[in-house]
Amino acid sequence: MPIPPALRHLRARVLVAPALAVALIPACGAGGNAAVAATADHAATAAGKAWVKAAAVDLTDPHKKDIAMQLVSSAENSSLDWRAQYGYIEDIDDGRGYTAGIIGFCSGTGDMLELVELYTQRKPGNVLAKYLPALRSVDGTDSHKGLDPNFTKDWKTAAKDTAFQTAQNDERDRVYFNPAVKQAKADGLRALGQFIYYDAIVMHGPGNDSVSFGGIRKTALKKAKPPAQGGDEKTYLNAFLDARKAAMKTEEAHSDTSRVDTEQRVFLKAGNLDLDPPLSWKVYGDSYHIAS
Repeated sequence: MPIPPALRHLRARVLVAPALAVALIPACGAGGNAAVAATADHAATAAGKAWVKAAAVDLTDPHKKDIAMQLVSSAENSSLDWRAQYGYIEDIDDGRGYTAGIIGFCSGTGDMLELVELYTQRKPGNVLAKYLPALRSVDGTDSHKGLDPNFTKDWKTAAKDTAFQTAQNDERDRVYFNPAVKQAKADGLRALGQFIYYDAIVMHGPGNDSVSFGGIRKTALKKAKPPAQGGDEKTYLNAFLDARKAAMKTEEAHSDTSRVDTEQRVFLKAGNLDLDPPLSWKVYGDSYHIAS
């Protein structure tokens, strides 16, 4: 049964008391990135480095990255127009407060706070700057205290500012895209594998518990070796997607696994490891196509 649009933005991000938020929320700040980066450095064997050097264009290529964003947006926003999501904001009743922007920054999980801090550092006095005390106060909760009634309206106003759009892009890269691609390259994965890692880290966060990205990867490594360790790429990615599905099914809102079954598996079964268009797939029963 298709997931209602509002529920498609859910993240498996740990919600904790504010006093513990900095230490325990995996999808916020550099802590999760450091863990992923450390794992990436450990996994980057000489063989893996040589393999990556010889690989085709990867996900850091601007066109490939845009394809990745369209793929994620098809699942997160039921649209390929990911740039139209800078102004998206709503409380989807997942216990994480407001969810907003191109990657689902949440008021209850710290990444929205860090985004607004970055925006304010770059553009003091912006329309969202006045909410920083409230964002710090509600971090780790689903509260709107100090945000209502005008925060959503002001977010949409800020979203028209190219400086805020750039800040969203930069935080997406820092917290999610760059760590995912770095780990995938260290594992010897081409563009499809890099996207599979990125989509997983977007939904599950970059932590190391069993249902976060690091834990999913650890589960996969028990079943198969990535190319950097001499394994077969398709076999390893199938093992990763198996682990991803298991993690998704631990939360009711993620029980529809079509973004794996009728999107990522379709590309993998076709052997499209470089994620080259044309691409056709389905998410939640909806059909999408990227021609070139």
